[in-house]
Amino acid sequence: MTRKQKKMLIRIIISGALLIIAALLPLKGILRLAAFIVPYAVIGWDVLWKAVRNIAHGQVFDENFLMALATVGAFGTGEYTEASAVMLFYQVGELFQNLAVGKSRKSIASLMDIRPDYANIERGGELVQVDPEEISVGDIIVVKAGEKIPLDGVVIEGKSTVDTAALTGESLPRSVDEGEEVISGCINQTGLLKVRVTKEFGQSTVAKILDLVENSASKKAKAENFITRFAKYYTPVVVIAAALLAVIPPLILGGGWANWIHRALIFLVISCPCALVISVPLSFFGGIGGASKSGILVKGGNYLEALANSEIIVFDKTGTLTKGVFRVTSVHPENFPEDKLVELAAYAESYSTHPIAKSIAEAYKGEIDSARITESNEISGHGVKAVIDGFEVCAGNDKLMERLGVKWHKCHNTGTTVHVAVDGKYAGHLVISDEIKETSAAAIKSLKEKGVKKTVMLTGDAKEVGEDVAQKLGLDLAYTELLPADKVDKVEELLAQKSDKGKLAFVGDGINDAPVLSRADIGIAMGAMGSDAAIEAADIVLMDDNPEKIATAIDIARKTVRIVYQNIVFALAVKFAILVLGAVGIAGMWAAVFADVGVSVLAILNAMRASRVRN
Repeated sequence: MTRKQKKMLIRIIISGALLIIAALLPLKGILRLAAFIVPYAVIGWDVLWKAVRNIAHGQVFDENFLMALATVGAFGTGEYTEASAVMLFYQVGELFQNLAVGKSRKSIASLMDIRPDYANIERGGELVQVDPEEISVGDIIVVKAGEKIPLDGVVIEGKSTVDTAALTGESLPRSVDEGEEVISGCINQTGLLKVRVTKEFGQSTVAKILDLVENSASKKAKAENFITRFAKYYTPVVVIAAALLAVIPPLILGGGWANWIHRALIFLVISCPCALVISVPLSFFGGIGGASKSGILVKGGNYLEALANSEIIVFDKTGTLTKGVFRVTSVHPENFPEDKLVELAAYAESYSTHPIAKSIAEAYKGEIDSARITESNEISGHGVKAVIDGFEVCAGNDKLMERLGVKWHKCHNTGTTVHVAVDGKYAGHLVISDEIKETSAAAIKSLKEKGVKKTVMLTGDAKEVGEDVAQKLGLDLAYTELLPADKVDKVEELLAQKSDKGKLAFVGDGINDAPVLSRADIGIAMGAMGSDAAIEAADIVLMDDNPEKIATAIDIARKTVRIVYQNIVFALAVKFAILVLGAVGIAGMWAAVFADVGVSVLAILNAMRASRVRN
């Protein structure tokens, strides 16, 4: 509990005690009024001040104005006990609301703990603690056991295990050794690490994530925007209705002013839109916070709301449904020695950062002499063309061979085939295989159980490879042999197939899929820990490699939206019913207090459920 909340609790206790004393004292007239004004002033002075200040700034119709008008009016009609009690219970509701918001913030605040306080750097033979923002790219920092890794970098000395729970929601630590990358926000658990910094603090993983979370509240869901607009018109309408209720019946009936004014004041208390204005954004905030605890970063309530309506889930294959760890499983040369074919393919692919290129380099196992390569060009979606020892070497897929007019043949093995041509003649091919993730099949099954109508895979791989993966995972559809631009076209086709309210989500690794992530209704980047492109391009970022987290994200989204609509229906139904009863004189001020404070408390309690997530 914050200092401000503690002060409010003390005011509530003092005001409640004074109210009981005032009610028990046998006072009449001005003394009775004075006795009730004291507890009222203790608990309500800030509400009155806010109402006056907002009116001075042109903001008339808010809850402070409604409560001030209703309670001051109650004093004017002699309802002293009710006036003080209404203000007291209103402040109790406000305190409860603040506590609920604070609890929801904790789940996001815990993520904020990843912000590093300092970085250790050697100066003059001693370790000095400096602000991470003072560190430059290329500097060597030292991370001791138990400390947060302050900046992204590469380990140049030492080995350890790092705790990534704050980023991924997973408790299992991972091992790091020399030459491996580490990212900011993780905790070094066991050994001493020396890290060469690769990104300044402002561009680091932790800075990007913190910026993402801090700005998530600015992207409101349709339900939140609806409530904001609703409250804007609702409040002045009920004030005018209350004024008419206080004036018109006495004029028509010829008297009973005090009774009708009292009904109008009850009407005002009931009409406070607190339950809606607070519980709806609190629900989305709780959902975003609950997701962050599971390593799911949602950039705003609008994306959470869209995800709840997902009908079609489209997956990239490599690195999303598969591990993205390729290895050469077979080599088929033609008129070339096997080792020479692998060597030429490795040299041709040496400038590429694609996982397939890395797998060929690993199969070659030799050092690449860049002096032997005089020219190298990558042909997007096809392969590479290079000049090696004066020979033109082309390595790539079937389309590259067709483009070059080289006669080639298919391989009987399942996998990604890399054909090699030397000076326009076919030299043979290599088969590279990628492993399916252990959790991919369960992830697809979970999505179907949750009512997702269609699961689709997009890949640039050969038809045989793509269809084999799709069949093993139980996907509904697989599009293969796609160029990057083709993936966007396929997403456009699939967008036309969904219902008006349905949404299409695309799941990719976030590195090469930025155009498709942006075009889908919801872009989900998976396995994105440390990937700048993923954090920037996607609407939802899953910080680990587990595709089952997509089903968890949908669960959180649907639960949050369900809670939002429960609160809207409940609050409006209760308020409307008691408004009618209050207008006809059946419901009194205590019923009005329930309609305002009671409904708000119940709605807030319900909203808090959104932050509770079962992994």
